[in-house]
Amino acid sequence: MQDPEQIVEWLRSLPTEQLHHVSEAVRQIQMERAIGAGDLDALIARAFEVGFGRDGLGMQPWVEQVGVDGAVVICPGGLVSKSRSSHRCRFVSVDDVWVWDSGLLMREDKRSSPGVEDGFRAIAVIPAVDGTELDVVTGRARTGGHSVEHVVSYEIREGELVEVSQRDVATKNMR
Repeated sequence: MQDPEQIVEWLRSLPTEQLHHVSEAVRQIQMERAIGAGDLDALIARAFEVGFGRDGLGMQPWVEQVGVDGAVVICPGGLVSKSRSSHRCRFVSVDDVWVWDSGLLMREDKRSSPGVEDGFRAIAVIPAVDGTELDVVTGRARTGGHSVEHVVSYEIREGELVEVSQRDVATKNMR
């Protein structure tokens, strides 16, 4: 079966259990290609150079092609402390789990932030697996609690990161 239409017809004929197995196999192959094709040291070093704004927080994630068939998502994150009880932060959630807890996490490197403010920067790398959902969550902590301020949501479609929504979160609704 070389023709994509034949493959789709074959997939439609599969029972649900087998279709789930094929879906997991495709996901695994995408992960293997991303892992096998990339120089993670070089990708992460470059991401630390370009992945953070003047505010010290991570930029939005992006897809990097690795090798001939692989692709990874670079997920910058960071925290900037103003005091012991106050900070700003931005991190990525993958399929409703923080990136550092995600089963897709290939690697995460963390470094202290440069400058006078305390904090850190991190670069997480995940494979660009179709159907994966990412939320970039910007928040703030003050005495009394942590609040989410803004969320940008993405989905990986055909190896690309597609923005699906943006929303501001009212402090009273989210802590």
